[in-house]
Amino acid sequence: MSTNVAEIMVETLQNAGAKRCYGVVGDTLNHFTDALRQSDIEWIGVRHEEVGGFAAGGEAYLTQELALCAGSCGPGSLHFVNGLFDAHRNGSPVVFIATQVPLGETGSSFPQEVDQSRVFEQYSVFCETLNSPEQARRMTALAAQNALAKRGVAVLIVPGDIFNQTPQNQLAYRTHRFNYSLRPTAAALVPAVQQLNKGGNITIFAGAGCEDAREQVIALAEKLQAPIAWTSRAKDFIEHDNPYQVGMTGVYGLEGGYHAVAECDTLLLLGCNFAFSQFYPESAAIIQVDHDPAHIGKRYPVDVGIIGSTRDTCEALSQVVEPNSSTRWLEKCRKRYQKSLQKSAHKSKDDGLIHPQELTLALDRLANDDALITADTGSVNVWMLRHIRSLGQRRTLASLQHGTMANAYPQALGIQLAYPDRQVIAMCGDGGLSMLMGDLLTLVQRRIPLKIVVYNNSSLSFVELEQKVEGLLDAYTELENPDFGRVAQAMGLWGKRVEREDQLEDAIGDWLAYPGPALLDVVVNPMELVMPPKVESGQVASTALYSAKAVLSGRMDEVVHLVKSNFLKR
Repeated sequence: MSTNVAEIMVETLQNAGAKRCYGVVGDTLNHFTDALRQSDIEWIGVRHEEVGGFAAGGEAYLTQELALCAGSCGPGSLHFVNGLFDAHRNGSPVVFIATQVPLGETGSSFPQEVDQSRVFEQYSVFCETLNSPEQARRMTALAAQNALAKRGVAVLIVPGDIFNQTPQNQLAYRTHRFNYSLRPTAAALVPAVQQLNKGGNITIFAGAGCEDAREQVIALAEKLQAPIAWTSRAKDFIEHDNPYQVGMTGVYGLEGGYHAVAECDTLLLLGCNFAFSQFYPESAAIIQVDHDPAHIGKRYPVDVGIIGSTRDTCEALSQVVEPNSSTRWLEKCRKRYQKSLQKSAHKSKDDGLIHPQELTLALDRLANDDALITADTGSVNVWMLRHIRSLGQRRTLASLQHGTMANAYPQALGIQLAYPDRQVIAMCGDGGLSMLMGDLLTLVQRRIPLKIVVYNNSSLSFVELEQKVEGLLDAYTELENPDFGRVAQAMGLWGKRVEREDQLEDAIGDWLAYPGPALLDVVVNPMELVMPPKVESGQVASTALYSAKAVLSGRMDEVVHLVKSNFLKR
């Protein structure tokens, strides 16, 4: 039986399935890290705690097993905030040990004292303070249980002087796991069945709640002959080998998914919490299925709400709805989707530049079928969502809920540690990579064979797009970048820079084949815009206003290049 609080906590977390803990050692954390040293949990020392939060979130998201972070009091724990907020919004089961100043000094403005609970209770499934040694095993077990059951970040705040204390008594608290069904009643299904049996243009909009319901969703689509549009978070579960899928809607989407949702008569939302109301249909009947009653009608008014898991509800609906014999609507949506995919992949042939979609399609061809791929927020994320196929075993991850910069290679760091024998690729923007570049040294020090590709367009390109769509001149988005390949070499990684299209395929092959950490810096066309599935008249007017301002500012060449790259080819 463990003796002091630190040892009790580590033993409890290890029994709950934790294999790694990310952080920076020091100060109020020392007794905890010493207990880790004597356990089977591996300590992953990072150069910046934010990277540790992202890495733990990436590991926990894909494994759905517990990952840990631990921070010293004050600034050490605060550095984790952005990474852990992202992990929580991704649904990653993480336990964060946030240490505090000695218990007797709390509330006295002691140096480095921070009210951790007020910071972390906003985005956590559990946020409590350990106030006595006797609470250690119980509170630690509950933190792990909440993280796993509710799929989020659980925070346990521990004053540093409690770690080396010994409790007077211990009960055998432990973490429990649950596997249960949530099937709606027959009566609850009646309004949905009545609406679906009316026929017409029925579209399924699949969200992240379809994670374990792929077969049931496709079976229901077959019964209804309904196209399946999906949110970005549902990509891995719905896209591959699916004869009914028509892609995404929203800003990241393509015409197939956009029209399938916007023009349907009945929209069936399955585990879908899509936030952007302007992309919902204006006059369709909407049926929403979700395991959480608080989600029903949260994003857009719905006609029918059903509480149940996607898996159980689809299985039940498939047994009672009438089959639809018409494939007209499905075929129309599928044709639009295939056409929009080809349009999105198209690039100009006369400029000699490497276009970002060209780089992404090459990655898709050359990466392993079971590769694990992350992407930074912004335009890089859009290229991944559109052009990296999920393929069943291949998985993807991005900061889709939190929308933060600099997430890709830190998340991939944790994923690579969890899956050492699989190919892990981080698709990084130049802004994202340079924001947290210091932990490239962690890859070298621990010999983590992660593969990083930089979409180097010397700008914060998605911000530029936002500014242009609003009729503004792009401002403050330019980045003066180094040769990231040479920077990588100086830090001990394999590194290379590619500037010409005819170099690209061989360079990707060499980069993927290298046995250790490797970085490929690819200079891509800075004028390539991410085009939404539908360009509104207001956006056209605003872009025209931007063009007029650019001409008046002496930037005519830029306007010509922009038009050639993004409009004339369409």
